[in-house]
Amino acid sequence: MSTTVDKSGPRVRKMFGEIAGQYDFLNHLLSLNVDRYWRWRTVRTVPPKAGDNILDMCTGTGDLALAYDRAVGGQARIVAADFCHEMLAIGRKKGDAADSQIEFIEADAQQIPLASDQFQIVCVAFGLRNVANTARGLAEMTRVCTPGGRVAVLEFSTPTWQPFKAIYGWYFRNVLPRIGQLLARNAQGAYQYLPNSVGEFPQDDELAGMMNEAGLTDVTYQGLTLGVATLYVGTKAGNTE
Repeated sequence: MSTTVDKSGPRVRKMFGEIAGQYDFLNHLLSLNVDRYWRWRTVRTVPPKAGDNILDMCTGTGDLALAYDRAVGGQARIVAADFCHEMLAIGRKKGDAADSQIEFIEADAQQIPLASDQFQIVCVAFGLRNVANTARGLAEMTRVCTPGGRVAVLEFSTPTWQPFKAIYGWYFRNVLPRIGQLLARNAQGAYQYLPNSVGEFPQDDELAGMMNEAGLTDVTYQGLTLGVATLYVGTKAGNTE
């Protein structure tokens, strides 16, 4: 799949660093708070158990990690990783405010500095699309997952049902970038990058196939909110014990 959007590490890191202070506010505003539901749905679909090890990759400000922490009542080891220092700083403050034990670490999804086969759940919400090498990111997430554990990918997608596809596409390409740039001014065009990167990112069978190639089996996916987002789940081959 040809790529024209610049997803180089330095550019993406700088872009998210510039918008970190407004990131949560704009996520909730531009999605009309539906992003909270998407994360809740992820936790319900791939539920944690007490004692699990959970890795939230490309965690941003930690919303999915915090959702998992709430779901398990703090009874799981949760590592939240991202390569953007400014986003992690906000995530740590949110984790402290929630009295969580989440461990926030600075790490690149293409080279996760953690041992193999140790997390029962490895998840990523709206972050895999920003990894320069999607296949490499999936391979690394699979590597650190325990045999029998699950990898969950929550990502934006392009709706296919008309007339919603046309209406949403117009909003996503023309209105959302202007609002985002107005409220979170940045030199990297972060909110133009959003629709451009979503348009290029593999979805449905294509992304499911990449998950299979990374070593995951029984990959399923379900569209959320008329296809605005999609949740993909795969299981790492082998048994947990």
